[in-house]
Amino acid sequence: MIPVNEPLLNGNEKKYLNECIDTGWISSEGPFIKKFEEGMASYVGRKYAVAVTNGTAALEMAVEALGIGDGDEVIMPSFTIISCGQAVVKSGAKPVLVDSEYDSFNMKIEDIEAKITPNTKAIMIVHIYGLPVDMCHILALAKKYNLKIIEDAAEMHGQTYNGKMCGSFGDISIFSFYPNKHITTGEGGMVLIDDEVLYERCKSLRNLCFSPDGNKRFIHEELGWNLRMTNIQAALGVAQLERIDEFVAKKRWIGNMYQELLSDIKAVNLPIIKKNFANNIYWVFAITLKDNYPKSAKEVMKELGAKGIATRPFFYPMHKQPVFNKMGLFLDNNLPNSEKLYEKGFYIPSGIAITKEQIREVSKIMHEILN
Repeated sequence: MIPVNEPLLNGNEKKYLNECIDTGWISSEGPFIKKFEEGMASYVGRKYAVAVTNGTAALEMAVEALGIGDGDEVIMPSFTIISCGQAVVKSGAKPVLVDSEYDSFNMKIEDIEAKITPNTKAIMIVHIYGLPVDMCHILALAKKYNLKIIEDAAEMHGQTYNGKMCGSFGDISIFSFYPNKHITTGEGGMVLIDDEVLYERCKSLRNLCFSPDGNKRFIHEELGWNLRMTNIQAALGVAQLERIDEFVAKKRWIGNMYQELLSDIKAVNLPIIKKNFANNIYWVFAITLKDNYPKSAKEVMKELGAKGIATRPFFYPMHKQPVFNKMGLFLDNNLPNSEKLYEKGFYIPSGIAITKEQIREVSKIMHEILN
């Protein structure tokens, strides 16, 4: 089986992990935490970074830090992972959904302004699969209506928008370091911020809101979480960050090779190669089946799996999620592109460790099944 993703861990990962073990610094107090935070902040061009347990935790902390709660609304795409909607719903606020572009997978920016109400507190933008959201219009809307921007750049390590790093546009921006990301810590996440007050707030929320006064450490004025990343995880992150430019180049090489090998398959739409503001980073190589192709994505994925090719489905749209519908949310939403993307879309093996031979084998089987 050729896996959808396999991380590349042949740099300094083992060396730094051994250092953690040899020194005994395995908890969240170890020195690799600060090194990883400072390294990511510098790379992305932010003043501050706060490492946490995972990307979902980063989203929930971002929502809480911005004071979003009961009665507030947050505009976001329906076509994204449930973590985005979950973070807002758990805060007591209401997600307000917009559809996505069918070709880029990103939220339709032209639909956002009509969704803004006096209750709108923020826009959560999510860069999906390889191309960033077109930020200029959204930044203008945020300024016009005095809205906060939460930027989910979980899939965009190393991607830029008009030459500026993704992860640098939000009032709070977040990354994930799950094993399928360009930089992995096994599990892990991070928030990136320029505002010092928000930075201190996030550090407090990450650490159970312990009092900074040592004599009152266990006296709490509010509730936070234990979202601390361990030194072991951060050691992996530091080693991975050292190779980020290499990993980005490898991802684009993978994408370009697939574009060349699969271009003659008439049954599929291949990813957009570039927009005027960014070249595709191919976090995953995501394809959709043509409208006139008789099989569903599920059927094709099953056939590929039988031939030893692992795949993953696209995101199930937020407005169709049973857990939210049971809460009475999104029952009247009509977002056809988000629904169609789930029915027609899937992605194929494209992890950083994939080899040229594996890419050629995937292409060979794709031709057999889809032609």
